[in-house]
Amino acid sequence: MIPTDEAPRPAAVLVPLVPREGGLHMLLTQRQPHLRRHGGQVAFPGGRMDETDSGPIAAALRETEEETGILPGFVEPLGFLDTYLTSTNYRVMPVVGLLRPGFTVTPQQEEVADVFEVPLAFLMNPQHHERHSRAWQGRQRHYYAMPWQGRYIWGATAGMIRNLYALLYERS
Repeated sequence: MIPTDEAPRPAAVLVPLVPREGGLHMLLTQRQPHLRRHGGQVAFPGGRMDETDSGPIAAALRETEEETGILPGFVEPLGFLDTYLTSTNYRVMPVVGLLRPGFTVTPQQEEVADVFEVPLAFLMNPQHHERHSRAWQGRQRHYYAMPWQGRYIWGATAGMIRNLYALLYERS
């Protein structure tokens, strides 16, 4: 449960889109299983904003380079998704960016177990947006999950993907 007396901590993630011959893919990371927080989870590259970051784009690009080795010059920021408030009290600004050809991936070994891609067509298909729930901290929590080839994309990551889907496909 989010503490009500504490302001959410600002964070930013990159929602990286990769043009491939068969269509766009989304690049994701798998966190190392030994990490104390969110170990083994699938995530976007990103994290807490530093005071030295000029804004969410700078934070997302810095964190992406730190976690994946992808240099900022290979990322063309396209825009933002809605701010996402996590259950761990982070106010995350998702930055959508297009990865230009020629980038290389070098995962930061202490934090990132793997970097992989999922076809955007799979993630934008609502048939793959499963609703799950579990008890956590004394209450039932509901969340989206998008299992893909043995990977369990869920929680905040799946929620932000779902926000992208809503932006692109749902009419108000």
